[in-house]
Amino acid sequence: MTSSYQKAKAYKKSVLSNKRHFKDIVLIVAGILSASFGFKGFLLTNHFIDGGATGISLLISALSNIPLYILIIVINIPFVILGAITIGKQFAIKTAFAILGLAICLALVEFPNVTDDKLLVAVFGGIFLGAGIGLAMRGGCVIDGTEVLAIYLSKKIGVTIGDIIIVINVLIFGSAAFLLSVEVALYSMITYFAASKMVDFIVEGIDEYIGVIIVSSHCEEIRSMIINVLGRGVTVYSGKKGFGKRGEVQEVDIIYTVITRLEINKLNIEIEKITPTAFVVMNSVKDTKGGMIKKKPFKS
Repeated sequence: MTSSYQKAKAYKKSVLSNKRHFKDIVLIVAGILSASFGFKGFLLTNHFIDGGATGISLLISALSNIPLYILIIVINIPFVILGAITIGKQFAIKTAFAILGLAICLALVEFPNVTDDKLLVAVFGGIFLGAGIGLAMRGGCVIDGTEVLAIYLSKKIGVTIGDIIIVINVLIFGSAAFLLSVEVALYSMITYFAASKMVDFIVEGIDEYIGVIIVSSHCEEIRSMIINVLGRGVTVYSGKKGFGKRGEVQEVDIIYTVITRLEINKLNIEIEKITPTAFVVMNSVKDTKGGMIKKKPFKS
């Protein structure tokens, strides 16, 4: 028989799963609306394009009478199939529904043309489109399949995802310069940069996290300072350090902590007070989960 504990555990797991799915749906719907507004409120009426699959769709739409909502579906079909192979079926299903939702929104929902100023169109069209792509990514899918192709090719030919995306976009913007005009291509590059920055902002958040490694013989004092002054958690590793001409090895504790970029100066000042000779390495961290980093730090 199933125990009360197992029933409670299964119920809690079901509740958490439903909450996660609901949150994903809200994010995806918000992403669809934002991207649609970027398309119909800014880009379409001015024939500006973006990078990736959306850029290809916009370019073909500008050169033909084929509606954008049809192109969005047709061009992304191979990427959805590739996503199922490369990432997983759940991702592919959510992506398929997101792209279908975007196409329906573009076909049925009317948005006002906000402005005809080319610079404003390029910047704000990119912002709304990037916000839509970023929100969809936060919801566990994509509405632009270029990154799926980049992930697949990076595994096959051994180059970075970023390099592949750059090559794809160079081809798209080069085609736009040849088929539309150089001016449209240049403005479209502004759209792409605005969109990519907005995607980074939505996906990675407003905070920029910094991972800090500290090697010092004053490990206990530094550990106490990080906990009590900065209000951050620490992980202490046992390690060895080599120094001197002969490479002498000495046992040492190594501290690892994650802070926000606004706390870097304070951390450096506090370490300097304890020991000016501490070896400190800092690396950018994309995101964190759990621990104390997203909690409000203590006030010193």
